[in-house]
Amino acid sequence: MRVTVLTGGATAERAVAFAGAAQIVAALRQRGHAVAVVDTASGPLTRTDEARLLTSAVGREPPPVPELDERERAFLSNGLAASPEVTGADVLFLCLHAGRGEGGTLQAILDVIGVPYTGSGALASALAMDKDLSKRLFRAAGVPVPAWFMTPVAAEDVTTALGWPVIVKPSRMGSSVGMTLVRNAKSLDAAVEAARSYDAEVMVEQFIAGRELTVGVLGEVPLPVGEIIPKHELFDYECKYTPGMSEEIFPAKLDPKPARQLQELALAAHRSLKLGGYSRVDFRLTADGDIFCLEANTLPGMTGTSLLPQAARAAGIEFAELCERICRLAGNPGSGRGGITS
Repeated sequence: MRVTVLTGGATAERAVAFAGAAQIVAALRQRGHAVAVVDTASGPLTRTDEARLLTSAVGREPPPVPELDERERAFLSNGLAASPEVTGADVLFLCLHAGRGEGGTLQAILDVIGVPYTGSGALASALAMDKDLSKRLFRAAGVPVPAWFMTPVAAEDVTTALGWPVIVKPSRMGSSVGMTLVRNAKSLDAAVEAARSYDAEVMVEQFIAGRELTVGVLGEVPLPVGEIIPKHELFDYECKYTPGMSEEIFPAKLDPKPARQLQELALAAHRSLKLGGYSRVDFRLTADGDIFCLEANTLPGMTGTSLLPQAARAAGIEFAELCERICRLAGNPGSGRGGITS
């Protein structure tokens, strides 16, 4: 196949995208596919560009990216459809996180261009990226979620309805960027402002104490449940992308009944948002055995410490095969987003 990896972008998760793209590109080339790379903030990458940008290093803090925003806007408006790396590809592998690349804008443009791409379509991507809307759809589908408010919200309402502590986070961001665990009313405003620097819409969510669990979905089939044990109290940006800062166990040490229930809820969440191809759904399991769905990821991370590749490996699917399967599941915009078969 001729595969073009779309990566980079103009979000705080830019480094995460490059780290995942480095592995995807190497794996697909190893399997004999012709692979090109396009940064949605700067255009096609030369091999020299690849050597400079596609590294495994993510860093402990998200990078500042405001200066990239206009460059990405210009490329998506004028350069994407004119790029032979895009129009001449059999499939576009999207390795992007948050922003236009994961939130549906890029997908809508690609639907017009007419080249198959990995992951979910425009509407599903937008729904999953908006934590408020996705939680409403989860709840309607019978998938339990923590209680929440969208800001503005008064501290006394949080005290009454949610209790302390709470999680404050941007509504449309991933990788725990801008997320804060808030233990009392006096810390609420500062946490909201920190989250608002990444997104105008901010969620204040009930904190669920318990085990951090995750379930990947690949082609409508749930993968083995995984457990994350971070070094910090929360599975934050540093724990996600710094080797040794968290322990991931695949499959998780669970009794068969809750493991099966988590897989069923992951598939229900996946379907409730009309997701396509693959996803990863995150949960908390309380000491009393109650399950709460936190969010669904339409373009799960593909770095060396990422969870979806570990889940696939637990199911007997090595990384290069996982990348190929994701390519084969890529939706065709002209035929109801059915997968590629050639």
